[in-house]
Amino acid sequence: MRVEAGDKIPDLVLPSIDGTDFEMSAMKGKRVIFTFFRFSTCPFCNIRIDNILKRWGEFHEDTVMVGVFDAKIDELTRRMGKRGIPFTVVADETYQTYLDNGVEKSFARFMLGAMKSPLTMLKATLKGYIPMTLSLSKMSTLPVDMLIDEDGTVVEAHYCKDTVDHLPIDRLIAFSKGS
Repeated sequence: MRVEAGDKIPDLVLPSIDGTDFEMSAMKGKRVIFTFFRFSTCPFCNIRIDNILKRWGEFHEDTVMVGVFDAKIDELTRRMGKRGIPFTVVADETYQTYLDNGVEKSFARFMLGAMKSPLTMLKATLKGYIPMTLSLSKMSTLPVDMLIDEDGTVVEAHYCKDTVDHLPIDRLIAFSKGS
């Protein structure tokens, strides 16, 4: 079931690549940008992270951002741990958090994203972001961006139309600054 603006975000605990557990309940009093990405070698997800990293200095200094991946924590740590990502990256090893938050799968919409973004795919390939999975289940996952306010209420839940659709980075920055 999809999460809607006005819903309270349920508590969750997920392992992070820094060796700690991320606990949503510990985020009370903080604004949280919460993104369900696809899998650790997803070219589009990795380019999205690169684009956020390029603009990270524009985010409020207290920004809490969490990227969730459909991956085992060891594999995710191996792939993401050396990238110097300044926000929390966590693994949902069972896919349960995806299910609990209404994350959708669509092979057709995955293909649409791939077809409408050949330059992004080329850029990702040149940077070495090669999808290392042949799992149609993992490939067909559609990202979700959620903006969660200080009391744990969802301000905005953007269920992406395809694999390259996300909230604009300008929107994430504005939210981090209180808008």
